[in-house]
Amino acid sequence: MKRTFVLGAAILFAALFAMPAAAQKQNLSDAEIASISVAANNIDIDAAKLAKSKSTNSEVLQFAQTMATDHKAVLDKAVALVTKLGVTPKDNAVTKQLLANAKKTANSLKSKSGHAFDAAYINNEVAYHKAVIALMNSRLIPEASNADLKNLLESVGPAFKAHLEHAEMLQKKIK
Repeated sequence: MKRTFVLGAAILFAALFAMPAAAQKQNLSDAEIASISVAANNIDIDAAKLAKSKSTNSEVLQFAQTMATDHKAVLDKAVALVTKLGVTPKDNAVTKQLLANAKKTANSLKSKSGHAFDAAYINNEVAYHKAVIALMNSRLIPEASNADLKNLLESVGPAFKAHLEHAEMLQKKIK
């Protein structure tokens, strides 16, 4: 189980930060940042839905509900902002990698049940939130050119950190 978590985290971090050199040097546009934000929130909403359908652990179910609710609220704010700004999210290498990894993770989680599912789901949530927070701080916030977009990204940072702390607390309990 621990090995799966370490491998999953390594794959996720590598995917987010081992982009082709050209993609790393090129700043993301606001449309690309919007795409990443929408994808990242949808990925966690989908993972929460899966957890709510597979887990019987009350703490995992409560955590999954929190993830679904909070990430839906962030997604709604992001959609409202891009609509107001007239920005159409634009797929990019980061978005594509996030979605590809999410598909692999979902397939892996679907093959598990009981305690093994709960541990794998929570381990993934820890790794995922660490990676998304790092991506937000290293690329999304610094590269956002629109002040409203930058403010939205900055405003969700504390909630994402709280999600990470909650997931880490559950991770210690579930092992």
